[in-house]
Amino acid sequence: MRLPRTLAAFGATAALVLSLTACGGATGSSGGPSVPPPVSPADLAKVTLKVGDQKGGSQALLKAAGLLDGLPYHLEWSTFTSGPPLLEAASGGAIDVGAVGNTPPIFAAAANARIAVVSSAQGDVRGDALLVPPDSPLRTIADLKGKTIGVAKGSSAHGQILLNLRKAGMSTKDVQLSFLQPADAYGAFTQHRIDAWAVWDPYTSQAVLEAGARVLADGTGTANGYSFEVAGHDALADPGKNAAIRDFVVRIAKAQRWSDTHRDQWGQAWAADTGLAPGVALAAARNGPDVPVALDDRVIASEQELADAFTGEKVLPGKVEFARFVDTRYAADLAAARG
Repeated sequence: MRLPRTLAAFGATAALVLSLTACGGATGSSGGPSVPPPVSPADLAKVTLKVGDQKGGSQALLKAAGLLDGLPYHLEWSTFTSGPPLLEAASGGAIDVGAVGNTPPIFAAAANARIAVVSSAQGDVRGDALLVPPDSPLRTIADLKGKTIGVAKGSSAHGQILLNLRKAGMSTKDVQLSFLQPADAYGAFTQHRIDAWAVWDPYTSQAVLEAGARVLADGTGTANGYSFEVAGHDALADPGKNAAIRDFVVRIAKAQRWSDTHRDQWGQAWAADTGLAPGVALAAARNGPDVPVALDDRVIASEQELADAFTGEKVLPGKVEFARFVDTRYAADLAAARG
């Protein structure tokens, strides 16, 4: 794959924008916003796209890949500790778009949030782990019965707990879940106030390298490894923001491709941007970054299976129809970006 390049001049950027906004695409979300008409480069230049981000997320990735240059619109970044509060902000219009893992959209859909999944990626699931302290007597998932597990509620790690327990013939009723955001969970974990911690990279690599954590189980054979760009209905219905989101998700896909072929370079940039120890960032990057994949029936079916598992555990109040919260209007542009 070639290193993604930024556009050298506004003229080239404007041409791309006109191409992107002119491309049609039907919404796939039932009752969601229809595709608005294209906008001119002058109108797009007036747009401020509000992006929800997480530590070491989209902003760091785009910066490292050189894809924050030549933007034909403005960006306003907001940082969130995990996916669920980010999607709450998107549903309420506080942000326009943001990246999350595989589970937050399911919880948002269960709450009938005004959001739609607009692009997808898939990563190596070894970074999605259930961790125990180095001196823990726990050796198998079965040993977790009656134990306390720290996790961010509604996060991809929450799904990971559910899937690993189900694989071992157990359910969330067999353990005690302590709902903690990663920063609080890390402290609780190192102070032995929880027995195990379910989390994702770079927190997994940080706990292993800096706290000697041991991986009790990871996502191999259970997790689907998907992550998503998710947009709010108000943004998708707005002509200018719709055009900006189209350009933004294409840049994200190109940056993901770059990170996959430049893992050490991405790890170094990740460390510089987040303050992570270089060894931690490099380990997380080498585990394998997310790479763009088609938002197709296979992805939807896998997410539906995960949603049904949560419903079966009575974690969600009823059945979630994941396909209702998927919008494929950018599919053609994203296919071209994947190469």
